Amino acid sequence: MGSDKALIEIDGVCCIARVAMALAQAGCEPIRIAVAQPEDVERYGSVIPDSLDVEWVLDAVTHAGPIEALIEALSDPLVTDVDSVQLCPVDVPWITHDLFLELEKTLGPDDLLAIPADPKYTHPLLSRVRPSLATHIGDDRRSLRLQFAELEHSILLTDEGVLRNVNYPSDLD
Repeated sequence: MGSDKALIEIDGVCCIARVAMALAQAGCEPIRIAVAQPEDVERYGSVIPDSLDVEWVLDAVTHAGPIEALIEALSDPLVTDVDSVQLCPVDVPWITHDLFLELEKTLGPDDLLAIPADPKYTHPLLSRVRPSLATHIGDDRRSLRLQFAELEHSILLTDEGVLRNVNYPSDLD
């Protein structure tokens, strides 16, 4: 896209702040934000409200990709005692706290994850997941969409506008 998606403004609020506020409104604090470089903490932190409980995590391997980042996050000792974790990338500025609350309700007792979907696609990076998911992924580098479909899960069908992400300037229209 040519610019940092986290800092793109929608209605005067940066994407990363919009996502963080939706997570906080859903009770998903502390919000753990993975960054590639230490300088990112200051850059992104300057646009996130100070009232939010944010923990910054430096990627062990810079720009390794979503699967590695997911395994790293779910293997962190700080999440081993939680029942589930809400995933969320920064490029979904229309996400709502209601979606996060519904995903938590959708996650069944035998599910490893609850995946939001619109009529066309599942959105694995917006899933509510159990930390043990990391062991099921292991060394598998197929797409998360394929991997998650093979695991015990529930689907939450929702409005595609809420799940819409920003990949191109035209996505902002």
